[in-house]
Amino acid sequence: MPLRLDARDPGFAAAFADLVAARRDSDADVSADVARIVDDVRARGDVAIAELTARFDCVDLAASGWRIDMADGAAAYAGLAPQLRQALDLAAARIRAFHERQKPSGNDATDAAGVRTGVRWTPVDAAGLYVPGGRAAYPSSVLMNAIPAVVAGVERLVMVTPTPGGEANPLVLAAAYVAGVTDIFRIGGAQAIAALAHGTATIPRVDVIVGPGNAWVAEAKRQLYGVVGIDMVAGPSEVVILSDGKSNPDWIAADLLAQAEHDPVAQSILITTSADEADAVAAAVEGQLADLATAAVARASWQDFGALIVIDALDDALPLLDALAPEHAELMIDDPQAIFARMRHAGSVFLGRHTPEAAGDYLAGPNHVLPTGRRARFASGLSVADFMKRTTFLDCGPAGLAAIGPAGAAIADAEGLAAHAASIRRRLDIAM
Repeated sequence: MPLRLDARDPGFAAAFADLVAARRDSDADVSADVARIVDDVRARGDVAIAELTARFDCVDLAASGWRIDMADGAAAYAGLAPQLRQALDLAAARIRAFHERQKPSGNDATDAAGVRTGVRWTPVDAAGLYVPGGRAAYPSSVLMNAIPAVVAGVERLVMVTPTPGGEANPLVLAAAYVAGVTDIFRIGGAQAIAALAHGTATIPRVDVIVGPGNAWVAEAKRQLYGVVGIDMVAGPSEVVILSDGKSNPDWIAADLLAQAEHDPVAQSILITTSADEADAVAAAVEGQLADLATAAVARASWQDFGALIVIDALDDALPLLDALAPEHAELMIDDPQAIFARMRHAGSVFLGRHTPEAAGDYLAGPNHVLPTGRRARFASGLSVADFMKRTTFLDCGPAGLAAIGPAGAAIADAEGLAAHAASIRRRLDIAM
């Protein structure tokens, strides 16, 4: 059964703290296995990739070919049912428009001392996109990960995706075509991450790797961070819904289950000011599970990690929401803006009763790649800036250096860095 908490109970604070502290990430220790794979790929390149792909995916790359031609993506797109093709186009257009507004602008200014300073933003040369081929294939994730890179101006976007049995998912290929992916390779797992990070004779080296994956993929990204940039090390998905006792229990239940069906260790939490509403939602969840195609996964998630929390007033939810720092927060209340304005930690917030999190998953515009596991306290969702670098610049000129140089030399002296001080004073013709 899902956890049931009431803020009026004497043990609430301790029970809620346990809920916040509980970890749902995989406890499988794959670090040693991943390290061996990464070392093997770095040492033997394509040979290691081919052997590992044959072992894990039962694919002979020499026979099937390493690359999936982008013409296959165009054909997959053309072969979609018209309604689905139009849906992908609408999603891509909305995601692109939202991320265009994110593009950072530089600045360039000369201050009163005559010193010119500023910032310039430039895209990385190449980005890698990992697309899983396991539990489910998500074309929406292709759009969400690829389009910000294209908007940033990345010229080469390399997608890797395992194709067990040699078959690629046509929806994924169609989404790659719509998003603007430039290269697709039929490899997966930690070996694909290693190939993107280090490069091989066949797989081009990239600067940033994004996209979800299993524990081996996540660990490979963790180990290779520094060699290559990464989006984040993501854990199981989560949603927290705040309601004021006036929401439709069926809507709340549907949203809780929409999150629960992702994974047996996903987490769905309702915070409500009404014990009656909590009861009604619990009953609605059970009713909807009876007819849900993904009921086995959703039920495991709801029973093991779900929670119903009853509070006295909406303001009491603020410290709870910030402590949970959820990936997704739905504010199904009369005045969601009032609470949203005071929230500090959430990956993405969905305002009002007619804004299901699922709309954000697919085509509303904001990115659905978001920090999980309470990481929204310090991390943000994927954005255009993740595919760009910020370079500062400085132009002192003779007058500017004359104005600020003596103070810089004095600080260098205080730090005991004589050459630093000298590099300034020699330009100012100040006595050493």
